[in-house]
Amino acid sequence: MRKIDAYIFKKYLGTFFFAISMLILIVIIFDVSENIDSFLKHNAPWQRVVVDYYVMSIPYYINLFIHLFAFIAVVFFTSKMAARTEIVAILSSGVSFWRFLYPYMWAALFIAVMSLYFGNFLIPKTNEIRRQFKDEYMEKLTQSAGRNVHVQIEKNEFVYVETYNISREYGFKSTWEKYDGNELKYKVVSDVLYHDTIAPNSWKFDPYCIRTIEGENESIEKGRNFDTILNLYPTDLYKMKEDFEEMNFFELRHQIQGMIEKGSEGVKAYQVEMHTRMSSPAAVLILTLIGAALSSRKVRGGIGMHLGIGITIAFSYILFMQVSKSFAISGNLSPFLAAWIPNFIFCLLGIYLLVKAPK
Repeated sequence: MRKIDAYIFKKYLGTFFFAISMLILIVIIFDVSENIDSFLKHNAPWQRVVVDYYVMSIPYYINLFIHLFAFIAVVFFTSKMAARTEIVAILSSGVSFWRFLYPYMWAALFIAVMSLYFGNFLIPKTNEIRRQFKDEYMEKLTQSAGRNVHVQIEKNEFVYVETYNISREYGFKSTWEKYDGNELKYKVVSDVLYHDTIAPNSWKFDPYCIRTIEGENESIEKGRNFDTILNLYPTDLYKMKEDFEEMNFFELRHQIQGMIEKGSEGVKAYQVEMHTRMSSPAAVLILTLIGAALSSRKVRGGIGMHLGIGITIAFSYILFMQVSKSFAISGNLSPFLAAWIPNFIFCLLGIYLLVKAPK
């Protein structure tokens, strides 16, 4: 089986990389036609368009379609093998169907590891460059959180800012409050809250009024330029569209922990993203098994029949994934289940098709 293993392994990876390369080329052509007006309007340098936007987008597009085209690649070349009765010859020689799947799984494991690395480490780095270009020349990714921004920075600590200036990094009409249960113990009121660039979470209140309450005793202190360290970052006071795209796995996990501690809204979107980055590589393995089991039988419709069924299954998987994500972000579905339910369902389908596959 060594020669056959190498043959199947090369066929799988060759078909996959050829198909994904053609797709990326088509996607880039459509993207250029859609965004060329924006590039010209903002006088974007063509070197940055090519390198900072399109070259840096390649890993993102690969990982976005990786499980879909891994599945299509398996269906395509396995159907051709079945049509030429190569699979019948292999199984008739005494090789079990499970042994026949070995090279498929090794190739799928290679693609899954690549997807795991891309999604958790490479793409966040390339996204920093791509999103910076996008923010400068296409659309503003930073948006004001509006008026009256409330942020919980610790279990019993809250910061309020009436408005926040993103470019200058200061807020107007701010307060910092500490509570013991429902009782207010400490409060700082300021006209302007400045972000000090000395440290990411260093802030300055100017002018300030500090009110300290201890039982029935109360003291008030007033002055200028009160420097302090808060568990607060400028990004907590404004919105950045899908900023988790720039975070690697460990940064994303740290961000989620911080948001949970602060009681921040929107944490589910970050949790869904983290679990999706782990479930997507697993989907490559599951869909490979489904594709091999589905396409290994010679049928009257040939490659066309297998490709039709395969594409239907692949898009059904994408539909399940999008629906479950929506239920998690907007409903009460667990982010873990949202990311893994499609894999569980299609794993059962894979087991069924493996049982029915020719032996």
